[in-house]
Amino acid sequence: MSANSMTALVVRDDSGKPQLSKSTLPIPTPAANQVVVKLSHVAQNPTDVQSFDRNAFGEGAVYGCDFVGEVVTLGSEVTRYVPGDVIAGLIWGGEIKGLGGYSEYTLADERISYKVPKGISPAQASTLPLAAATAWLALFSKYCLDINREQAKGKSVLVWGGSSSVGLYTIQIAAMYGLEIVTTCSPKHAELVRSYGARHVFDYRDEKVAEKIKDAVPDLKYVFDTIGKPTSSATASWALNGEGGNLCTVRPGKANTEGVTPGTNITDVLVWTAFLKDHAYGTFKWPASKHDHELTSEFFEKLPEWLEKGVIKPSQPKVLEGLDSVAQGFQEHRDGKISGFKIVYSL
Repeated sequence: MSANSMTALVVRDDSGKPQLSKSTLPIPTPAANQVVVKLSHVAQNPTDVQSFDRNAFGEGAVYGCDFVGEVVTLGSEVTRYVPGDVIAGLIWGGEIKGLGGYSEYTLADERISYKVPKGISPAQASTLPLAAATAWLALFSKYCLDINREQAKGKSVLVWGGSSSVGLYTIQIAAMYGLEIVTTCSPKHAELVRSYGARHVFDYRDEKVAEKIKDAVPDLKYVFDTIGKPTSSATASWALNGEGGNLCTVRPGKANTEGVTPGTNITDVLVWTAFLKDHAYGTFKWPASKHDHELTSEFFEKLPEWLEKGVIKPSQPKVLEGLDSVAQGFQEHRDGKISGFKIVYSL
């Protein structure tokens, strides 16, 4: 392999069914605001598996969105990093052919990434970018729940799916701003979500869960559905107070919200609006959002200090070795075996 090439896990669909295949690709060239990163760890997200199973991006796609590695090349306008810095970043694996986290090298936007602080392992750091930025945007973007951070203290928010990766980061960020946090999870994770800042914890399988939440928190106006399954948004919406409220879902295009209570304002969160560019996925289109880009950049700028202080704790990683393990990790997701941890691949 030449000095300008790398190994990546690439989608091939010669047989009509997508397969993951190790392939040699050119090392990417950074734009002015980007850096080239030599990867040491990449975290698995549900979107990786879902996009692969649907063959959403076709031949030549490289999946993987969360990564950690060493900065090796700077774009012409980069000021936050120098070569040798270890950073964690976010990329929409699959969107651009040949670019993704399941690879030896990738690109990071200097503003949508952060320098890994002391005391945080690379595997831990890789669990943060996608899930934590999703939580941040869902709570505070004007296109999502639009909670005013300066007036958040004492207001209630329901985090549906509190023990999910996105859910745990949502609870921690909400707690940091003094929100009263209500959440749902399996009983086995109840103490975990309480330790992160949840005040009221309910079993999402309880047939009367919405009624019980409403009794405990009658003034509820904000719901973030971190699960997005066919019934989760509808069930969660019944916990909102009688005057209606705001519900944000992780499902693009507000999918699975048909049964939400009348009068509820429904939004969705797409973490890729963090990048200052237009995005398209199937029939969905998202224009570039300067608001979301600046908001997310602020988050990544503050994140190292919050991690050092322990205000935000990384998710628990389960480390698998090498790109050859990705098929195994994908199957663990399909089999529903991932609970309370995030799979991370060590490269």
